[in-house]
Amino acid sequence: MSLRPSSAVASPAFEPFRINGVSLRNRIFMPAHTTNFGADHLPSARHVAYHRERAAGGVALIIFEAIRVMENTLGRPQGVCGYLDESVNAFRPVVDAVHEGGAAFIAQICHMGRQIEGEYERTVSWGASPIRWSLASYPPRQMNRRDMQQVIDGHLRTAENMLRAGADGIELHWGHGHLLQQFLSPLSNKRDDDYGGTTENRLRFPLEVATRLREALGPSVCLGVRISAEEYHEDGLTLEESSRIIGLAAPQVQLDFIHVSHSAYHMSRSLGTQMADMAIDPAPFRLLPGRIRQAAASSARPVAILTVCKYRVLEHAEAMLESGGADMIGLARAQVAEPELVAKWQSGRSDEVQPCIGCNQGCAQNLERNIALTCLVNPRAGREALWPRLMPSRAGDPKSVLVVGGGPAGLEAAATAAERGHRVTLRERSGALGGRLALAAGLRLREDFGLWLAFATRRLERLGVAVELGSESTISSMIAERPDHVVLATGAQPVSHRLPDGYEALTLDEGACLAAAGASVAVYDETGDWGTLGLVEHLAECGARVTLISPAAGALWRTTVYSTTTTFARWRERGIRIRTLRRPLGLSAGHLRLEDTSCGEREVIEGIDRLIAVVPPRSDARLEAGLAEAGIAFSMAGDCVAPRNALEAVFEGHRSGRAI
Repeated sequence: MSLRPSSAVASPAFEPFRINGVSLRNRIFMPAHTTNFGADHLPSARHVAYHRERAAGGVALIIFEAIRVMENTLGRPQGVCGYLDESVNAFRPVVDAVHEGGAAFIAQICHMGRQIEGEYERTVSWGASPIRWSLASYPPRQMNRRDMQQVIDGHLRTAENMLRAGADGIELHWGHGHLLQQFLSPLSNKRDDDYGGTTENRLRFPLEVATRLREALGPSVCLGVRISAEEYHEDGLTLEESSRIIGLAAPQVQLDFIHVSHSAYHMSRSLGTQMADMAIDPAPFRLLPGRIRQAAASSARPVAILTVCKYRVLEHAEAMLESGGADMIGLARAQVAEPELVAKWQSGRSDEVQPCIGCNQGCAQNLERNIALTCLVNPRAGREALWPRLMPSRAGDPKSVLVVGGGPAGLEAAATAAERGHRVTLRERSGALGGRLALAAGLRLREDFGLWLAFATRRLERLGVAVELGSESTISSMIAERPDHVVLATGAQPVSHRLPDGYEALTLDEGACLAAAGASVAVYDETGDWGTLGLVEHLAECGARVTLISPAAGALWRTTVYSTTTTFARWRERGIRIRTLRRPLGLSAGHLRLEDTSCGEREVIEGIDRLIAVVPPRSDARLEAGLAEAGIAFSMAGDCVAPRNALEAVFEGHRSGRAI
């Protein structure tokens, strides 16, 4: 909530809209996105709190995450289904919470096909053809007509249950490499019967599902499809082919809206473009909805066009609406990061919007690990009931709080404590805020970390936090000040790595400042984490020839395939080499000597100018014992507790500030 007066903003994004009788208060919607909040395949109280807050934040429409239509597409127990009778009562509280917030609720119904391996429910995955989506998966069963009828029945049963639960409409999933796209795409459909080959044949089954739904629901129920207009794979769907599909489908079934997305669950660059991270330019995605709108003109009735992906600021939404390319703009991660996004835009408080930075660390990475969704910049995401929104106020017993360290943990702790009404001082011994996150923001293709640092700085100013830069905190100084509470957020320090021959490699921090143009640089990584990803990209962007060396059997193992699939595609284009199961033994005269960790054999890479070693840093907790001995109340947050990453630092900073 703002501490200043605000004024309403006039924008095409805030104009009302209707889709087949569903009244929408503006043109902003929250698209379906996996949360992993489900419990035993049904929505939970966590879903209710999460969606209630975003509906109250001003969004016009919430499309609920993929609702499974059959047992053999359930997957993990956190995924929700809609075909069971008990689904109706389980969904009603979620629908009611969305409606109470003033938003409409549309249920996305889906069979995921070959993406679901079936280990949890001991089922067999189905697909258009027996083609795997990744090397780690089994080939699915090629579906026959009996299987197809079961899928149709599951969609009908699920749609009926969702309407009984109060949903305002249905979104049928034709995209993202799920079952119906597996029929549409030549990448996954190699059939030689009536359901494969030509565009018309590949469309046949998805169109049957849509047609049966429309017949069962009647003309007055809002029904649309979500499609991947471009698969970003040389053998997959192209925009031209998707336009042809919509041109064929629109006259045959009454679609009230088409939700234009892209990409597929395919272990290639396609997967990484689906949740495009901070390194990906969104410009190509902006070309998709307009072309689909042209194709949908073959419909006898107007079809609303919805668009999605990396719309993060109001100006981007306005530009698309004013171009006529789409009628509604979808923001998922941006509203995970900022539940009050629309309300803040409307009231002229854009500078208070907590920005999505496209890091994929709390959302995509958690989803891949089957952990509940959260957000690096918004640690409350997924904990809305446990951690209610803090309103700037004066605490009944305001305390003097000293936060030591101006990295991500300290920034979040100071702001959260100030929102609780405490008198807060943030002391940073260097001359700038941000800690090692500021270093990351200085790397090419990682600049969007700077968006959060700029927001965090504005937030401190708005809340009246006293910031002291270039000031060292010591035990004696804190004893003299005697604050009521200290938050230690002193981070961690880089650790140098010495090779067996005595060569001392550069640290990650030193490597980030290296004048690398034209140099041949080797990066040895023992962390598999985001810092290495950012460093290698930066060096290559600066003109270095880069070789990544890993002692493990893979690279970047602590990141997510939602980013590494596109990262590795870029690295291939730039000639970045990855040498796994290797460790460096020595570097002299350009000869980098390596050991094969699998068998002990030795080898040499010629022409290496510098070696950077990324190893875990060492926690800086030097003040901990002194504070305990002095009897000063304190808590700790971030890497000074144990070295991890910014996701954990911001989370612990928030928890520390909230607990005071």
